[in-house]
Amino acid sequence: MELSTRVAIVTGSGRGIGRAIALKLAESGIRVVLNDFGDFKTVESVAKEIKAMGGESAQVMADVSKGDDVTRLVNEAMSAFKRVDILVNNAGITRDQLILRMSEEEWDSVLNVDLKSVFLCTKAVLRHMAKQRWGRVISISSIVGMMGNKGQANYAAAKAGIIGFTRAVAKEVATHGVTVNAVAPGFIDTEMTRQLKKEWREELKKLIPTGELGTPRDVAEAVNFLASEGAGYITGQVLGVTGGM
Repeated sequence: MELSTRVAIVTGSGRGIGRAIALKLAESGIRVVLNDFGDFKTVESVAKEIKAMGGESAQVMADVSKGDDVTRLVNEAMSAFKRVDILVNNAGITRDQLILRMSEEEWDSVLNVDLKSVFLCTKAVLRHMAKQRWGRVISISSIVGMMGNKGQANYAAAKAGIIGFTRAVAKEVATHGVTVNAVAPGFIDTEMTRQLKKEWREELKKLIPTGELGTPRDVAEAVNFLASEGAGYITGQVLGVTGGM
């Protein structure tokens, strides 16, 4: 089946890496279900860009850390396009704090949005994918989930959890024609990193062999590959987009 007949759900696709992923998939001819929670204008903006390039999209505002919202998200995707072939678990937040100062709310909010949502969304689409005998689940982890980072115990735990989840579920659904992989970005030039002091950004660059921060497009290209027909024999893997870190 050509990619132009495929349908993808991209969570957290209103800005940053999620936006770049949605646009790249649309460039490949994939119909995209855009999702975010809170600011509809960002999702609407991405939808307009997709329409301008001749693509198709639907927009669903939903909190993917909540089961009922996830059910509605998938149901609306099925209603709009009659199928779901690709899921990109991208939604995520940070609540950085040293562990001795971290509140239970700061821990729970990050684990719910960054990890629980991956469980809820993946579970919700797998029945459809297994029935079709074709599917791609791609979750956005982070290099922080592999190496840790001071002040990010909650975020590191969530992103490491995504890696374990990916490898386990890949084994469960491999015989159903569904691949499950993760992409682990390094330091990417996003709104969050642009808020860092200039000297801190320069220090970050010194940790990267290529000498530059990555772009959201770099991550999107990796996701697009894993979503493709050509990646059908790749599952349970973590692809680092890190500039060689």
